Amino acid sequence: QVKPQFERMANRTFGTFKAIEYRTQVVAGTNYFIKVQDSDDDYSHLRVFESLPHMNQGPSLVSYQTGKTRDDPLDYF
Repeated sequence: QVKPQFERMANRTFGTFKAIEYRTQVVAGTNYFIKVQDSDDDYSHLRVFESLPHMNQGPSLVSYQTGKTRDDPLDYF
């Protein structure tokens, strides 16, 4: 659901977009930290916020980091 947001924010398109790993953090909703494979050898880390169900809002991309590797740890950012 956040691929179009990521492409818009990064100002490019991605043929590959596969979630490899994720972590969660419960706040007033949920933060998802997601490691995404965005090409053969490139990875990005995404922070996605999903509000509480009664807010009726979909997930939104809050921030991202590009230039990651498969072995980079998925930490809070």
